[in-house]
Amino acid sequence: MTTTDMGEMRDPGSLDRSQRGGSIGLVIVIAIALVGAAVGLLQVGRGNTSLYILILLAILGTVGVFSLFALAAGILRFAGQDSGNPMIRGLVDGAFDGILVTDSSGRVVYANAAYLNLIGAASAKDARPIERVFIGDPDVSEAVYRLLKAAREGRRLQEEVRVGGLKDEPARWLRLRVRPGDAGRNARTTVWTVADVTRDREKQENVFQELQHAIDYLDHAPAGFFSADAAGNIVYLNATLASWLDQDLAEVGSGGLKLTDVVSGEGASLLAIPPEPGDVKTEILDLDFKTRSGLSVPVRLFHKVAFGADGVPGPSRTLVLNRARGEQQDAQRAAEVRFMRFFNNTPMAIATVDRSGRIMRSNALFARLFKGAAAEGPARSILSTVAERDRSTLEHAIAKASEGQGDIAPVEAALSDSSDKFATFFLTAIDDDGERDSETAIIYALDTTERRALEGQIKQQQKMDTVGQLAGGIAHDFNNVLSAIMMATDFLLSAHKPTDPSFSDIMQIKQNANRAASLVRQLLAFSRRQTLRPQVLDLGEVLSDLGMLLKRLIGEKVKLDVVHTRDLWPVKADLSQFEQVVVNLVVNARDAMPDGGKLTIRTANMSAADIPSAAYKGMPSGDYVLVEVTDSGTGMSAEVLTQIFEPFFSTKEVGKGTGLGLSTVYGIVKQTGGFIYPESEVGKGTVFRIFLPRHIPEKEEIKPADAPAIAALTSAEKLAQAAQPDLTGHGTVLLVEDEEGLRALNARGLASRGYTVLTASNGVEALEELERNEGKVDLVVSDVVMPEMDGPTLLKEMRKTNPDLKMIFVSGYAEEAFEKNLPQGPDRQFKFLAKPFTLKQLVEVVKETLAK
Repeated sequence: MTTTDMGEMRDPGSLDRSQRGGSIGLVIVIAIALVGAAVGLLQVGRGNTSLYILILLAILGTVGVFSLFALAAGILRFAGQDSGNPMIRGLVDGAFDGILVTDSSGRVVYANAAYLNLIGAASAKDARPIERVFIGDPDVSEAVYRLLKAAREGRRLQEEVRVGGLKDEPARWLRLRVRPGDAGRNARTTVWTVADVTRDREKQENVFQELQHAIDYLDHAPAGFFSADAAGNIVYLNATLASWLDQDLAEVGSGGLKLTDVVSGEGASLLAIPPEPGDVKTEILDLDFKTRSGLSVPVRLFHKVAFGADGVPGPSRTLVLNRARGEQQDAQRAAEVRFMRFFNNTPMAIATVDRSGRIMRSNALFARLFKGAAAEGPARSILSTVAERDRSTLEHAIAKASEGQGDIAPVEAALSDSSDKFATFFLTAIDDDGERDSETAIIYALDTTERRALEGQIKQQQKMDTVGQLAGGIAHDFNNVLSAIMMATDFLLSAHKPTDPSFSDIMQIKQNANRAASLVRQLLAFSRRQTLRPQVLDLGEVLSDLGMLLKRLIGEKVKLDVVHTRDLWPVKADLSQFEQVVVNLVVNARDAMPDGGKLTIRTANMSAADIPSAAYKGMPSGDYVLVEVTDSGTGMSAEVLTQIFEPFFSTKEVGKGTGLGLSTVYGIVKQTGGFIYPESEVGKGTVFRIFLPRHIPEKEEIKPADAPAIAALTSAEKLAQAAQPDLTGHGTVLLVEDEEGLRALNARGLASRGYTVLTASNGVEALEELERNEGKVDLVVSDVVMPEMDGPTLLKEMRKTNPDLKMIFVSGYAEEAFEKNLPQGPDRQFKFLAKPFTLKQLVEVVKETLAK
């Protein structure tokens, strides 16, 4: 070990209290005292060997204690462990920035010459910590407080402060930094750095002043200038262009001003230059800008865009020349401006192409319709904008135009960017100079997407209406046949006892007739000609009542989840028909999940504000109640999805479905005034969304419910109501029916119940029969559709002579199908009985009508 006097290495221009010297004289005195004590012990213990050993050990221990004490006092140090490395100390002492080290109590441990010079200390003894240097300076005290707080918390922090500037003293900018001298929050020392950054600040201020001058020059240049990002937001607009367009510069850069706000028509589409990774492209464009009040300003743009390596465009640099100025003095420029206005603002997309189909020039609408097409320059082939299946047809048409042929048929083609977008291309040949890259044809393009969609909807609607009319006509005629069969079976059953061997055969006929009647009702539902009995419904309650039935229908493998919306709006619909809609959809969903799955029925209110965002074709804006049926089944392809509502179309095996389920659903929803939209994807399930119009009840519809009165009935009264009613009666009934067999059976049935029956085959004969009986008829039962004179016309004629005459209409069509032909007011009173009907149903409605 060696001892070193640290005072001999200290730079006079710096202060270092980190190495503490010890007193060597005090250590020598303590050492002599210890040695004397050891010798005294040795004289006392002479002749005792073990005592010598103990004394020797005591001396060695004394020497060890002395060494440790000297090492702790800083007098002794191990050779090679000198912390005062001359090179490091030289770098720190000669650093340009001031360096200060303080201990945990804030006392200065070290300060280099630069720090002493920055704080104006006359000698090393005047070294002060940072907080004492700037005490009393309010502009610096806040920054110093933050630095001291960071020092206590063991964090790094930097602040820049302005000092001086009083009287003749020049202002200075100092950058103050603090960091812990040791790692961790409990650092024993803190290192401060003070740098004079006045010159850097002056350079920044000079650059800022130059930038301000440049902006001022650009703002008031005789030409307009703007910069826009890839999203179309204008991030910069000079004052000249802002004055031309009467725009507020305060809106620029905050997303408040977009290209579409200053460019007329579709012109903004031309500013979307096709990407060229790593390239810089400049386009010259002639467009119309618009002022805040909507006035047009013809301009020429020099539009420059730089693309990154990934093809992402940076902000544009666009110079704007006002072409309206001096227009009257330059006729040629005026003509050019007018042409460019016509070219860019025409409602037809126009482009010129060369022999290979490359786009040479296009207007704004063309650039919007075919995104990425450049205004000028062969940046993209028009063939790439067309779907592959139609590409050869357009290519052939361009080849014909390049040969100078004038009669070129229009080309209908699907666009490549979307499978459901279409356009029609009209080609006109132009003379070229024979070079391959010259313009050879003008192409006019019309977006026919909406037209084709409308044509598809009309064709689908016409097909559905045609099939519906056919189904309704067949159902009407079939109803007459079924009515006769059902009436005949009623007569046979009344003439045979249950023990009769033929009784079971007659019952079988009746059951099959009822099944046939059910199929006919489904056909009528599809054709929207069934009879509905609408009532105000809460669909949430209806679905809750159906819950148990639906669970039995879907089985245990399928999980049913019914989600209701609170305060669901009421609708007006036929309860039984709506239940049929839900049951049909649930059964189809069950069949689509043979291995089980999840079925969700959800209800919700859809206000008129929500309809546009839903984007369902053909549904007008209004308030609706949504019923959504979603399954996790096998799903359907797009081809199947377009046919599911057609009658007799089914994806099930033969014998497992009639193909009338969804067609019935479609007809019921449409007849109720609603809309139904299916969505499906193979392997991902299906969802049906039904929108029924919201019903707002009128005053006369708000009546007390009949349920309490029914609930108040006694058990005996309920049994009495359920007992077989007396269907016999008396009176004269005029029966008008053009089907002879059905007319005879109906007349026989009414006569068997005690009524006097008169018959007629049409309305003319009915009037004659009424006249022969001098109008003494109590009730008229008439078919609606008959030759020579139909039922509604018959009612009008009869009411002329007998306003109180009671009337019952029977028809295979719905009541709504002919009610527009009925008289208005009091003469409109009548009953309606839908075909097919049984004898019991006929005599019940006859007796009920006569009783009133």
